[in-house]
Amino acid sequence: MVTRFLKRAARFALSAPLLAAALVLGSVTAGVAIHPAIAADLASAKATVDTAKAQGTVGEQGDGYLGLVTGSADPATIAAMQQINAGRAAVYRDTASKTGVSVAAAGEATAKLLLAKVPAGQFYKPLGGSWTRK
Repeated sequence: MVTRFLKRAARFALSAPLLAAALVLGSVTAGVAIHPAIAADLASAKATVDTAKAQGTVGEQGDGYLGLVTGSADPATIAAMQQINAGRAAVYRDTASKTGVSVAAAGEATAKLLLAKVPAGQFYKPLGGSWTRK
């Protein structure tokens, strides 16, 4: 069951931004296209967060969510981070309900995949740990 969950989480982790937007809006089913305006908004949020990650302001956390490395950021970065985190929460709730694990376990399993993909120079924070530059 754990292996099946990790495979499912890996699929969600790779496409989380697009799935997250659709799930937050309650409109995702297999094969349904996302409205171009939603995709553009999500692409903008992802670009903002990617820039903040490269600057060391935002990083991946062991719970599967994005966090502020520096403790503060500009309003656009915070809004983008909140948008992505809300989408991730929806994905984790959906995954948890389909696999029988807790939402926290779904987030933590996805975090393992995300933390492994953090590029050199960016920050991550393992569960119970502190921010570390990879």
